[in-house]
Amino acid sequence: MRLATWNVNSVRARVDRVVAFLERSQTDVLAIQETKCRDEQFPVGAFEAAGYEVAHVGHSAWNGVAIASRVGIADVEAQFAGQPGFAKPAVPAADDAPAEAPDPEPAATLLDVPPPVEARALGATCGGVRVWSLYVPHGRAVADPHYAYKLAWLGALRRAAADWLADDAAAQVALVGDWNVIPLDTDVYDPAAFAGHTHVTPAEREAFAAFADAGYAEVTREHLPAEHTYTYWDYQQLAFPRNKGLRIDFAYTSPALRERVTGVVIDRDERKGKGASDHVPVIVDLADAATPAPRGSRA
Repeated sequence: MRLATWNVNSVRARVDRVVAFLERSQTDVLAIQETKCRDEQFPVGAFEAAGYEVAHVGHSAWNGVAIASRVGIADVEAQFAGQPGFAKPAVPAADDAPAEAPDPEPAATLLDVPPPVEARALGATCGGVRVWSLYVPHGRAVADPHYAYKLAWLGALRRAAADWLADDAAAQVALVGDWNVIPLDTDVYDPAAFAGHTHVTPAEREAFAAFADAGYAEVTREHLPAEHTYTYWDYQQLAFPRNKGLRIDFAYTSPALRERVTGVVIDRDERKGKGASDHVPVIVDLADAATPAPRGSRA
């Protein structure tokens, strides 16, 4: 089974590229982030014509996550247990970091109601694997409420993920997507450019690393450990040709699923050409469940 994750930065703008990638790469399951459309706007027909079923959650022209699968989709969940919501203040704090640009969020109101849960997590069982397509909040600035929301969101996801393993230690779970965290200084073209900003703070890095403490393994680095291996390049200042990138798209897997991973590919070519997303697909190859791959094997 071939599982991939890709922040496509508007599925309607890039549907032809996404479907072409699926056909070229023979991906079985694709977790998609930043679809930037409502459910009724998602171009389901193009995916169905290519042989894929689609599950999607999107409430507006921002955020949005989906899963496309040609090995079945079952037990779809549009949020995880305890997923927090968010409503931004009228005037967000400024942040001049050269990071991935955050999207607008719903404005706060004076009503005594819980903040809305955003379209940032979608879970479905595909070919026996519980896949979660995740678009972690950006954080905006360390002084911004969106940063506290980001940490709360990651903490809630970690607790939910730990509960899944507590319920079934043999569960086949993949937590994949755009994590909006730069775990290591070697995952960014210039650490000094991010000093004091989001994505690199100790709290964010600790929140990301806590998934390992919960029993999950980040398999993309296990198979692609080279420093300065990036998954995102900004559209500005010739970031891609200058290789001024970030590594922020990852795949945490449960112990049982980790044993099936045979290789990981970051498809850098998808950042090239007209109409490219600022992220590229990250592909995880899995051996058949009945014949786990030897640890350390490669595709």
